[in-house]
Amino acid sequence: MSTFAPTEIRGIIFDLDGTLYVCESFAAEIHDTAAAYIAGLRGISQEEAALLMGAARKKHAEESGTIQTLSAVCGELGGSVQELHRHFVHKLRPEAYLVRDERVIRLLETLAERFPLYIYTNNNRVLTTRIINYLGLDRALRGVFTIDDEWRAKPDEDMVKRLLEAIGLSPDEALFVGDRYDVDLRVPEQLGCPVYLSRNLEQLLRLEKLLIPSFPADRPAVPACHQAVRS
Repeated sequence: MSTFAPTEIRGIIFDLDGTLYVCESFAAEIHDTAAAYIAGLRGISQEEAALLMGAARKKHAEESGTIQTLSAVCGELGGSVQELHRHFVHKLRPEAYLVRDERVIRLLETLAERFPLYIYTNNNRVLTTRIINYLGLDRALRGVFTIDDEWRAKPDEDMVKRLLEAIGLSPDEALFVGDRYDVDLRVPEQLGCPVYLSRNLEQLLRLEKLLIPSFPADRPAVPACHQAVRS
């Protein structure tokens, strides 16, 4: 999933959460906030809602062999994706958890000198904007595609096709980068896009060496708060 010809790449599409930053504590806060939404919807405790969500995810994985997204889990339990994300906007404070990483900023700014860069995320636009601005990633990006553009969550073949049309790239020219194969990469790969699975910041930073082979490989160690992988 990380084999591709750099000379054929004309643009890079990154997932956001778990890809351009990795923070287990914020991922846990997102899950807890979703559980609180389901709890209020069903009139149960947050702990009971979390158990329901876990059971729904496990059942889906056993039946399909793929991991269900948080939006899909909440929808299956009677929630609305729109309401869930309105709840996220009001409750989540990413600035309390995230830490700016100058190496990621430098990576994107270096790649942006050669490729147009985009974000395609299941997060909503309000939180996405706050996150990328806080992390200092906004100046390197050519465009951002969020779940509330069409209210259709990844994985979605039609949305990937619309994205490629919007940025003017054929599938073989668009490199997709994400931390979850089933959610971020399977559909683009099936459509003929090169993909790169990045589960931690060290793997993300290797992109520079892969896409610009003359770049030196030595890097500082990844800070401890960035080493956990979001599930």
